[in-house]
Amino acid sequence: MVDRIRRFVSDEEGLTSVEYALLLALIVVVALATWQALGSKVNDTVSNVTSRMPQN
Repeated sequence: MVDRIRRFVSDEEGLTSVEYALLLALIVVVALATWQALGSKVNDTVSNVTSRMPQN
């Protein structure tokens, strides 16, 4: 039983998966924040252009 626990603790393969999952989560958070900020800027620009266009 102790040998199994030692092997489990020394196994680093699972750690790599956790690191990849954390990296992916960080990338998703950054991408969502960028998407939201960029979307707001684009929306403001479109609204600004629309308000300056002459109305027929």
